[in-house]
Formats: sequence, structure tokens, C-alpha cells
Amino acid sequence: MGRAKIFVVEDDPMYSKIVKHKLSMDPEFDVSVFNDGTSFLKNIHENPAVVTLDHSLPDISGLQLIKKLKKEYPSIQVIVLSAQEDIKTAIEMLRVGAYDYIIKDDQAMDKLWHVVHQANEKGQLQKEVELLTTEISAKYDFHQYMKGSSAPMQRVFSLLEKSANANITVSVTGETGTGKELAAKAIHYNSNRMRKSFVAINVAAIPKELIESELFGYEKGAFTGADQPRIGKFEEANRGTIFLDEIGEMDLSMQAKLLRVLQEREVCRLGSNKMIPIDVRIIVATHRDLKKEVQKGNFREDLYYRLMGITVELPPLCERGTDVSILAKHFVEEFCKENKIPRKELSHEAQDKLLKYRYPGNIRELKAVAEIAVVMSEDKIIQADDIQFQQRNEVNDFIQEELTLEEYNTRIIRWYLERYNNNVLQVAEKLDVGKSTIYRMIKEGKV
Repeated sequence: MGRAKIFVVEDDPMYSKIVKHKLSMDPEFDVSVFNDGTSFLKNIHENPAVVTLDHSLPDISGLQLIKKLKKEYPSIQVIVLSAQEDIKTAIEMLRVGAYDYIIKDDQAMDKLWHVVHQANEKGQLQKEVELLTTEISAKYDFHQYMKGSSAPMQRVFSLLEKSANANITVSVTGETGTGKELAAKAIHYNSNRMRKSFVAINVAAIPKELIESELFGYEKGAFTGADQPRIGKFEEANRGTIFLDEIGEMDLSMQAKLLRVLQEREVCRLGSNKMIPIDVRIIVATHRDLKKEVQKGNFREDLYYRLMGITVELPPLCERGTDVSILAKHFVEEFCKENKIPRKELSHEAQDKLLKYRYPGNIRELKAVAEIAVVMSEDKIIQADDIQFQQRNEVNDFIQEELTLEEYNTRIIRWYLERYNNNVLQVAEKLDVGKSTIYRMIKEGKV
């Protein structure tokens, strides 16, 4: 890191020399002097870390300058130097954003020395936070991180941009592995809530007995084992965004409680009667058709309409055409960087092979295939033989074996469990069987 730029704005030539001499005693400071506001503003593009500002300048008032700086250059720390020992003036300067207000007395230079160092540290920290926020935003930029140029993805990008700019509930739908959480993060980190928390929770992964305490928190003694109070995910996401993944798996009693929270914008921890106001952006995701779930009586109609807002449907990878090549190249490049492997590229034959596959696991599966190909390839060009897909039984191979109906059923359920990451509820829905049947087969070691 280079020397910190310090600008001294002072119309008294003798006093400006004193200030510059004092601050230049620190070799880490690069001090420049300006005798009026106009010349100072002409050089503001140099982005000083700290500005010492005379209260009474010949062309622009110190108050006007502070307001301008705080609006256009919020990371610059302003320290006012004034001959006026006026409390009202000092309070007004501090109110509009001055870091400190120092009277020009015998102790002024010693005070200034310490305050400038403190202000410089604060300014550097603020710049680091702004840089980190910018990097996070760029990481989830719609067009840079969510790769793709296909027509379906262009429609997705358009909806994501509209969603980010409006404080409205968003429903992200799509098959497993299409990137629903990534889309939710992209919305959050490109919205005006980007500096606050993004909290994700997978409803399907939490037992229904625990989901309420996870979402809303609990007080000490609320139940056996509640030794300390704990805030819930909604409180954690206050002023930010909460992402409720697999919202379709929430049971009806919990749906009613969630609806009340969304309507009242307040939560109540388990074991407490105190209502806690919250300001949270809601993004939900599901692989289910919630409209059909409403018709079946599995999902509340009032909650359905409350959650819909803007619907962003992520297309399966098999419908995205040449996006497969774009994503594969990206995954290969990222994997090489992360593992310090010399850069590798996909041959035309390898790309053709990737384009012909259907990807039941969508982007998640493509990423795994690309990373394995990097490891398998022996030179800088990845060949078609390096591309390996998970072996799956084709229908013709499947029925050639003479098995009992129960054995066929076992194979089918095992195949679906592998495809849907052991999500029993999802498999039960796909096969139209009771989830207790699948749990029983798992317990008996059949699948």
C-alpha cells in the first residue's frame, strides 16, 4: 500500500505551512496544500484519504464542501479546523459528516496529529469494505458468473435484473442442479441490500419439529436443551435477504406461521411473547409446481399468492444449447486456477461430446464432468476420451434381465434416489408412492 494522501485546505498561508510541516513528520503521509475550495475540488480525483478543512474559505463554505464530499466521496474523512469556538457550528459540521472538529488553539497540532491517524485508519477500512462489496457483487454478476448466451438464459438475466431492482418476493424454479441458490445470491448482491446478510436455508433438510426454531429462534428454556437464547434465520437476515430453498416441502402448520410472519413483518421466538420487527427480502425456490400442490391441498393458496411475486424459471441444461460449451470452458479454467494446474482447453471433439449429452444432473453434473476431465487429461488439450459420464442403465439393458417385480421396483427406486440426491420426498412424488415405503426399503437395506 502506498503513502496516504492528505489534503490541507487552508486560506492562511502561514497556518497551512504549520499544518503541512506537522503532518509531513509521518513518512507514510503525502501532504498537499490548497488555499481555496476551488483548487481543492479540481484535484479531488486524486482521492485523498483525509482532508483537513478550514471552516472559513474565501470561495466555498466548509459546510458546503463537507456535504459534497460525503455525497460523492464518502470514504474521504474530513477534519474541520476552525478559529471559531462555536458549539452550534461544530455540531452542524459533525452532523453532515465531518470526522472531527478542532479549534485552532495551542494544542491544535497535537490533536490534529492523532485525529488524522485515526481518520486515515477508518478511511482505509471503509475503502476495503467497499472494495470487498464490489468484488462480491461482481462475483455474482448476472452476465459474468451465471454463464450463458442462449435465448432461455437471456430471459433469465432480464428477470434477475428486474428482480434485483424491486423489493418484491421472488420465486426461483427449476430442476435440481440448475443453480437456484446462485440466482438468489445474484439478486441479493445486485440489490440495495447487498451490504447486509444473505441467509440460505434448505427447508427439506430440516426435520419439521425443528424448522420453527430454525426460522424464528428461541429463548432460553423454551424446550429441553435450550440452554441459551438463539436468534432465528429471519432475525439473522434482517435488512438483508432470506432464501428459503425447497419451500414446497414445508408442512401446512408451518406454512400458516410463515404466512403470518410475511403479513405482519415480525417474528416471535419460541418461548417468548415479544414480537420482533423484521425487514427481510424473501426469495424462495422449489422444484415442485406449487400451483398443482395448492390444488392437491399440500400448499396453502394464500401463502402461494404471497410468495409468487416475480417467478424466475431456470431452464434445464439440455435446453441451453451451446451454453454447455461456455460453462464447460469456465469450469475447466476455474478448476485449473484453484488447483494450480497449467491451463487446459477442450478439443472440438470433447466439446461435441459434451453437447450431445442430456445432463439429468444439470449444471452440477457438468461441473463434475469438466473437473474429472481436467484430472484425466494428460496434456493441455482435453480429448473426447477424457470426458466421462456416469454410467446409467438404458431401458433396453434394464429389461433384458429376468427379475421379479419387487427387484425391478428396488432398482427403480435406487436409481431415482441417486438422481435426486437421496431426497425421499422428491422421489416419492416422482414415482407416486408413499414416502414410508421408501423409508422402509432404506431401513431394510434394499436401496
